[in-house]
Amino acid sequence: MATLILTAVGTLVGGPIGGAIGASLGQQVDQRLFAPKGRQGPRLGELAVQTSSYGAQIPRIFGTMRVAGTVIWSTDLAEHRSTSGGKGRPKLTSYSYSASFAVALSARRVAAVRRIWADGKLLRGAAGDFKSATGFRFHPGDEDQAPDPLIAAAEGAGQAPAFRGLAYALFEDFQLEDYGNRIPSLTFEVEADEAEVAIGVIAEELGGGAVAAGPTPALTGYAASGDSVRGALEALADVVPLSLFDEGAVLRLTAERGEALPWPAAAESERPEFTRRGQSGLPGEASIAYHDEERDYQTGLQRAVRAGGRNADRRALPAVLSAPAAKALAEYRLAALWAGRVRAKAALAWRAAALRPGSHVEIAGQTGLWKVERWTLGPMVATLELVRVSAAAPDLVAASHGRAVSESDLPHGPTIVRLLDLPLGDGLETKPLLYVAAAGAGEGWRRAALSASFDSGASWQDAGGTAAPVAMGVALDALPAAGSALFDTRSTLEIELLGEAMWLEGRSDELLAGGANLAAIGDELVQFGAAEALGDRRFRISRLLRGRRGTEYAAAGHAAGEPFILLAREALIAIEAPAGSAGGEARILASGVGDAEAATAARVIDAAVLRPPSPVHLAARETGGDLAISWVRRSRQGWSWVSGADTPLGEEAERYRLVIAGPGFERSANLTEPAYLYSAAERALDGGGPISISVSQTGSHATSRPALLDMA
Repeated sequence: MATLILTAVGTLVGGPIGGAIGASLGQQVDQRLFAPKGRQGPRLGELAVQTSSYGAQIPRIFGTMRVAGTVIWSTDLAEHRSTSGGKGRPKLTSYSYSASFAVALSARRVAAVRRIWADGKLLRGAAGDFKSATGFRFHPGDEDQAPDPLIAAAEGAGQAPAFRGLAYALFEDFQLEDYGNRIPSLTFEVEADEAEVAIGVIAEELGGGAVAAGPTPALTGYAASGDSVRGALEALADVVPLSLFDEGAVLRLTAERGEALPWPAAAESERPEFTRRGQSGLPGEASIAYHDEERDYQTGLQRAVRAGGRNADRRALPAVLSAPAAKALAEYRLAALWAGRVRAKAALAWRAAALRPGSHVEIAGQTGLWKVERWTLGPMVATLELVRVSAAAPDLVAASHGRAVSESDLPHGPTIVRLLDLPLGDGLETKPLLYVAAAGAGEGWRRAALSASFDSGASWQDAGGTAAPVAMGVALDALPAAGSALFDTRSTLEIELLGEAMWLEGRSDELLAGGANLAAIGDELVQFGAAEALGDRRFRISRLLRGRRGTEYAAAGHAAGEPFILLAREALIAIEAPAGSAGGEARILASGVGDAEAATAARVIDAAVLRPPSPVHLAARETGGDLAISWVRRSRQGWSWVSGADTPLGEEAERYRLVIAGPGFERSANLTEPAYLYSAAERALDGGGPISISVSQTGSHATSRPALLDMA
């Protein structure tokens, strides 16, 4: 094999790869493998930023790495429109977008893609679950892989590239709402090999048969790119202790500190010429930037410091290391630089030509080992240039990788959805309004897409997405009946919540007056002032305000197992039902990224937001044989009595329906004021027996539930 000329001090392949492999191994090998230095090798930052540049080089991944990849195919953004609003307000049309695209990950086959991050946030967990909605397919880079079906459909038959030999990930209809309606910057945890990979194995594959490796250090992961083997490995050149030997047929790559050869006996009289650099040009610090396997492959930095130096030596490795390993390499790098300040040059007879570049020798009268860095064969003379090497190979040392900033990997899990028909509006509604509350049992649940049907499932309409997760669960016992005028200090209710992350807390009376801790228990709206944590997702609530917002009608009908939902405005989605749909059925479908099948809920539409609350203080007083019946109206616009004046009517006109019934008769009247005189003559005509009185307010869109009074 042709002469190998090593050109720089170093530790990998007979010195830095940039020097050793950048030299001449004969013209044939040099041109095949170790082309002159052009584009530099991989940079640490190239693995962190996603690109889409035409002609960008794609690294070959070994071991396990986190890489950004290169976008190699995409469609235009797809626009999605949804409408929200109602409650008497103008409708709002909002737009969201999705995209389909492919990202190249490695220019050699890889086994799997594990986790994926989008804008630094976990998009795909270790279990393979996605946190945002998207279709996903992985192509490992086989030489016979077929085109992706989406690319084939978009590009046409025979026009779709298969990207053979290129590992890539394809995202189909990636929903961009979570990322500001733009394609986020993605990074991928790519597993190319199941275990650590020796540097020699990497060099052998890149060398295509021209490099044979002995025992060499191993890396957890490495991204090789560049115009040659040198370019692919040069980032390791000055920090990993390796040596390269010319064996004639191949280059032998091994760990640096091989067997030391004695200085040729015949050359004892030909003493080398020694030179020593001053300290002013040597570094006082060596630093190694790397990918830290303990910090989700984020960039780490380890330093070694020595007194006397005046500058800093910095190296960045596109490799995955532990903090102790990176610290050891920094220590070794600094020691090698200081040891290499001493050099030697000797002109020997041809008989000393057995000492080749990469050989280690001991020079009589000199301490330590010396490496042959350059070997030049001239007329009757072999000129050797040597450099003193570090006293020891790197050993693992104590080092901290710093505080990890990893995002919790929480599975999204299935969706639990509830459909509510409760008087939670502001009194301006003109159509029935339903509310959707949703959550998941796990902390990772985020949201689900909603569809609604008001014709028994014959047709469905987009209803947007769910809001923030709501605290929900079940009542473990039946809540006793109680009035709505005062605090219910006798009743307590034990609640079991759906998830461990859900929590209930008590609130002061002042906050309760402002609407805090409003919950739906069955069809009754209740506020609670106290919440006692019992453990195991259980709470006991007490100091209750019952029948809120006119739901006292449901206070007497509770049973164990009823749903409990803590109502917060930001956790509810309002869906407007068609006009005239009261009495029909509403259905809802909720589909999140963790749902194998959509979650469902259904109920009969009661139109609670359109009903005036039932009248109160219904009374009847005898006046000379007549019966004076009176009541007090309420308003669906007047839940807070802040001014002391009458609450607004909230309807087009004040109207009531009064019914008086007794044995064998029923008398009714439509009224425009909250009073009716049941005269003595009418009473006599009706028989004068026991009666029941029912009063309902007739609203603009619906009628209230009746207020009832029985008289003997």
